[in-house]
Amino acid sequence: MAIREIIRMGHPTLCQVARLLQPHELSGEPVRELLADMVDTLHHAGAIGLAAPQINASVRLAIIEIPGGNSRYGEIPAMPLTVFVNPEVQLLDGELAGYWEGCLSVPGLRGFVERPQHARVHALDLQGNAFELELKGFLATVFQHEFDHLDGRLCVDRLKDSSLLVYEDMLAELPGPGPAVLDD
Repeated sequence: MAIREIIRMGHPTLCQVARLLQPHELSGEPVRELLADMVDTLHHAGAIGLAAPQINASVRLAIIEIPGGNSRYGEIPAMPLTVFVNPEVQLLDGELAGYWEGCLSVPGLRGFVERPQHARVHALDLQGNAFELELKGFLATVFQHEFDHLDGRLCVDRLKDSSLLVYEDMLAELPGPGPAVLDD
């Protein structure tokens, strides 16, 4: 369909709680077009996740596609392109791990964010069928990062220490926490 502009930190849409999609909307052309544009935009950006608010559509819709295997994210399981309508995250334990998170809506910056490492996701698919996934480790972080966009939050909002917000080109030079990197 089309590659859409990814809006950046400071845009009001990124600060809003996105509205729920209603079941009757899922089969409609506007949602189908939005989803097609999201897929094109995700692939063009070379990212693994995209939430509708990042392209200025304030609805609770996100997509995630993970190539899997040994990638720039380390050794992770693959996930085919998956659509999440009205997702909710249920944290299953409080164990935290941190990653240098990057965001398409915060280009050029990385922030070290600690998140719970065991979560369950409840969502609908595009046909309105409920499904759930249980996630651990890096994948739990990926999903929390993407779904934060639906609640008007960016990864930089989750920083515990603002000194752990750096420009991407400086990341390799820094001593400090974890080498792991997440791009949405």
